[in-house]
Amino acid sequence: MKFLRLKEVMAITALSRSSIYKFMSEERFPQTISLGDRAVAWLESEVEEWMEEKLQSRGQNVESVTIKQWVKA
Repeated sequence: MKFLRLKEVMAITALSRSSIYKFMSEERFPQTISLGDRAVAWLESEVEEWMEEKLQSRGQNVESVTIKQWVKA
């Protein structure tokens, strides 16, 4: 299990900060987890699942896609 911070989520999904929070408010994107006073993160597995759902909605057959396959290390 891995936590992703906002900059990582933005890089992985190609979404802007405002789009991420807009989709969250519409319950169309995974919710954050509080890490402390002013720190939040997303679960990597939930972001991966959201990405898979986006691909499947395009009609593509998607097997388990991991973030590592999307972003070069």
